[in-house]
Amino acid sequence: MSTISDVARLAGVSTATVSRVLNGYEHVSTDTAVRVAEAIEQLGYAPNAMAKSLRTLKSSRIIVTVPDIANPFFASIIRGAEETAQAAGYAVLLGDVGSNSDSEEVYAGLLRRREADGLIFLGHHIPDSLAEMIERQGPAAPVVNGCEYTDTLPVSSVHIDNAAAAHEVMEHLYGLGHKTVGIITGDLSSPISRDRLKGAKDSAGARGLASGLTIVSGDYSIESGARLTADLMAMTPRPTAIFCFSDDMAFGACHTLRETGLDCPRDVSVVGFDDIASSRFAAPPLTTVRQPMREIGVKTVELLIDILERHASRRVNLTLPHELVLRASTAAPKG
Repeated sequence: MSTISDVARLAGVSTATVSRVLNGYEHVSTDTAVRVAEAIEQLGYAPNAMAKSLRTLKSSRIIVTVPDIANPFFASIIRGAEETAQAAGYAVLLGDVGSNSDSEEVYAGLLRRREADGLIFLGHHIPDSLAEMIERQGPAAPVVNGCEYTDTLPVSSVHIDNAAAAHEVMEHLYGLGHKTVGIITGDLSSPISRDRLKGAKDSAGARGLASGLTIVSGDYSIESGARLTADLMAMTPRPTAIFCFSDDMAFGACHTLRETGLDCPRDVSVVGFDDIASSRFAAPPLTTVRQPMREIGVKTVELLIDILERHASRRVNLTLPHELVLRASTAAPKG
């Protein structure tokens, strides 16, 4: 049977540090705590009376990490997740990680040290320190993704068909008579942006209108939508429609059009993505793709609870329905 000295030796720390990690003391770095947790798991070590509890202890906490807590899209998902988790007896620990891998590792460390029972990540990056756990346990690992599905994702996920949704947007614009369309993508390192761009290009290609696409990359923010719309409006020929990969970017686009004396939709049509609550109150009300945001939160928690309480070990990729919501920001082009 392994001893605390074996753990300390494998982790490259003192036995006192191992003890601090086991007892949940503060002032232990995340890197150190992760190394100790990995050594404990590799050696199968558990101190006498704690032997069973280390394997079965339930914290009744779930971690949800988000790329941008200020984004209303994520706020709606979190609301659904919290309601579902609380009803099942779990509290939600929320982590705003942005693109900061160090922050991701802090929350991953909580899971590895069993200070949380499971983790839901709403971005597209699995923390490096969880890769070994997921490789070893597969879909039985207590980790679930929301929104950012890819074919190679090794854990269960809840998402919409982003390519199909973007294809519908383009078909709507082409159906109105638009032939020159500007596309403001999100970060193209994100699977959802790449899928939406693929759907848009497929529609354009099928209609022989690929040459009429102008593609610029934003970051889902209002500011990038405003700035990139100014760039699009300076081009010749000027796009008669703009498809933004988030509602926030569409709000920025509409702002720039007003500032430059252009009318939406008379001069330029604008489409967003997500259907956050403010979309229907925009000026003009925004045509957009409605995502079932609350339902994404509900379903990710349900999948995680299936793993935690019912020992589910099958990878589930759940595609929820979307809807193209037509409002006043799109119309036929002039002339």
